[in-house]
Amino acid sequence: MDMPASDIVLCSVLGVILLENIFDIYITYRQINVYKTAVKVPKELKYFMSAETFHKARLYGLDRANFGVFSAIIKDVILMCIELYTGFIAVQWAWAIDLARVMHLNTENEIIISCLFGVITNIIGTFKNMPFKIYSTFVLEEKHGFNKQTWTFFAWDQVKGFIVAQALMIPIISATVWIVQNGGDQFFIWLWVFTGVTSLILLTIYPIFIAPLFDKYTPLEKGPLRQSIEDLAATLKFPLTKLYVVEGSKRSSHSNAYFYGLWNSKRIVLFDTLLLNKGKPDDADLKEEDKGKGCTNEEVLAVLGHELGHWKCGHVTKNIIIAQVHLLLLFVVFGYCFTYGPFYEAVGFAPGTRPIIVGLLVVFTYVMAPYNAVVNFAMTTLSRYFEYQADEFAHGLGFSKQLGQALIKLNLDNLGFPVYDWLYSACNHSHPTLLQRLDRLNELDAQDAETKKEN
Repeated sequence: MDMPASDIVLCSVLGVILLENIFDIYITYRQINVYKTAVKVPKELKYFMSAETFHKARLYGLDRANFGVFSAIIKDVILMCIELYTGFIAVQWAWAIDLARVMHLNTENEIIISCLFGVITNIIGTFKNMPFKIYSTFVLEEKHGFNKQTWTFFAWDQVKGFIVAQALMIPIISATVWIVQNGGDQFFIWLWVFTGVTSLILLTIYPIFIAPLFDKYTPLEKGPLRQSIEDLAATLKFPLTKLYVVEGSKRSSHSNAYFYGLWNSKRIVLFDTLLLNKGKPDDADLKEEDKGKGCTNEEVLAVLGHELGHWKCGHVTKNIIIAQVHLLLLFVVFGYCFTYGPFYEAVGFAPGTRPIIVGLLVVFTYVMAPYNAVVNFAMTTLSRYFEYQADEFAHGLGFSKQLGQALIKLNLDNLGFPVYDWLYSACNHSHPTLLQRLDRLNELDAQDAETKKEN
């Protein structure tokens, strides 16, 4: 007796999920073995990294890796497979219909049901992820000295995040379903255009209106650092309009810096944890372990030189173009696949029931999973190439030494472990490792020295 097409689809999806997660767990265990066996500071860092810091970084990395494996097994294997096998997606759709009936809404309106379905799945997802978030924040990060959040701050953060997510999701789901219903045979073109425009709008409004809901942004005070940044931006003709410091220290002691904004309106954001904590007498709230962390003005400038290298090399624009091409391919496949009944029957729907938003979920998440895995690996590889280019740009500005010092300091402050398994790094790291970046900067310095000799 032949197996029903829906069962074939379900078995294929479950097989893909298992294979992906088995591979991810395998390469993570390769890295766990590195954490256990690499017990000496690499020779390149022996003058910068103490044995004690190296040991702390090793334990931090080991704890994170073990927690990652545990999370993957519970969430991405056990829970996901149970949900698919039991048809839980269809159950949530039925709950959305029941909720619409209770609210006296039109249960025949697919846009209304799709929005309620999205809210229900987000609520369930929030509760499903919450124990892992709590453990990660208040146990793992707390244990290694990074968590700065109070329980009140954390809870309010989660509430705000959920509300903002629903406010953005509901109009997007509504428009998506409407476009598929009314866009004709080439609806996927209109869907792609809508998604592209929406992405650009979100890129513009998120840092200005949404991000300040979660963290405090203040203009960088006048002084040598601000003047140096403005001079560097002017030299490169970077259209800098705002320069902010974000109070990330209330959330974590990890450091970062970035720029955002489209066209001729760019803003640079520095995490307060990136700036040097001098531990002056008036720093009453500064913990002893945080004193001396961060970078000097020259090192901050070098980090920004790297970030401006991304802008000068057009990396943001290139990534946007690649993302839009990727989305177009996904929508084309969705346009040809979403009416295939067994996809819906495989996740628990009765024959003939084909909700658009569920079809989008099934095709994007499960049907295209192998393709997405290849694309993600390619984008990770491309990202590392872009990082090398940005480092080279900063080197060209004369920041090679300062950038190397900043990379080492940030690695030490963040308890980054400098030794990695090559396969784990190739699949997971969007940035080259610290040792790889330092080695490349040294190569560039050697090339400059050789060029000077020849001249």
